[in-house]
Amino acid sequence: MTAKHILLAVIVTIIWGVNFTFIAWGLQSFPPLMLTALRFFFTAIPLIFFIKRPVFSRIFFIYAIGTFVIQYAFVFTAMYLGASAGLSALLLQMQIFITVLLAYLLLGESLNRWQICGMAIGILGLAVIGNHLGGDMPVMGFICIIIAAIGWSFGNISSKQASKQASKQVSRQNAKQASVQTQGTSALSLALSLVVWGGLIACVLMTLVSLLFEHSAWQLATFTNASLTSWLSLGFIVYVSTLIGFGLWAYLLRQNPASKVTPFALLVPIFAMTTSVILTKEVLMWWKILAMVLILSGLLLSLYKPRYKPHVKQPHL
Repeated sequence: MTAKHILLAVIVTIIWGVNFTFIAWGLQSFPPLMLTALRFFFTAIPLIFFIKRPVFSRIFFIYAIGTFVIQYAFVFTAMYLGASAGLSALLLQMQIFITVLLAYLLLGESLNRWQICGMAIGILGLAVIGNHLGGDMPVMGFICIIIAAIGWSFGNISSKQASKQASKQVSRQNAKQASVQTQGTSALSLALSLVVWGGLIACVLMTLVSLLFEHSAWQLATFTNASLTSWLSLGFIVYVSTLIGFGLWAYLLRQNPASKVTPFALLVPIFAMTTSVILTKEVLMWWKILAMVLILSGLLLSLYKPRYKPHVKQPHL
């Protein structure tokens, strides 16, 4: 990766880390399901009028429901119940372990000893948080984030399948004239299409669910009494974290191997915890640091891919 791409990767992780604090501020004026619905309303509108929709398949709906509906609805609910921004960001990274496990069970991908060791260490970090439930991480908040991580993992698997299908279509259509740049642009278009149109599905579903469980919040006073901080936070969540952050990440994945880009995501909980401590006065306890070290160490091991050198027999003299 070039120095420019490394800088962009760090900027994206800072944006996504800070985003958890903005979520906490947004929840000061809006209940969690409504905030989720608003997030994806502004993500989808007006971009659906300019971005071609993907094929509405079973894989696409699993992606939209897992990545957007389940992940964000349960993360927002967990934070609304009292889960701190820093711990929420850290615990949500369990989705990487769950994704690896689902890829093994559902897609038949290999599972090496490094990934197994990484999962074991990550579970130790999970146990540390589980042993200190209450306060910054209520029991229901803990359960909600684990559910969110599972939903995101199913979204990751379906997104991977959707990308494979789209790549095959592009290869068939452009077998003779497709350039690397064209293929990269197609991948970026697909990624934006999944986010924008998946956001529309999430908006419709979350609006219905919010009307069912938060019907009293759907009144004019909720919007007129919302603080400027909450409105600005919603703007950051939609336009900076979702559209700019995702756009930069998609660009990096197009220009570099995924194995080079993905490890930068490990910086997200570090920036989230740091921002939460500075801006929301979250107390950084020893056990939070231990949990962070264990989970991030486990993730690093899971992402490690050893390079085996072929053994060359030395000739006998």
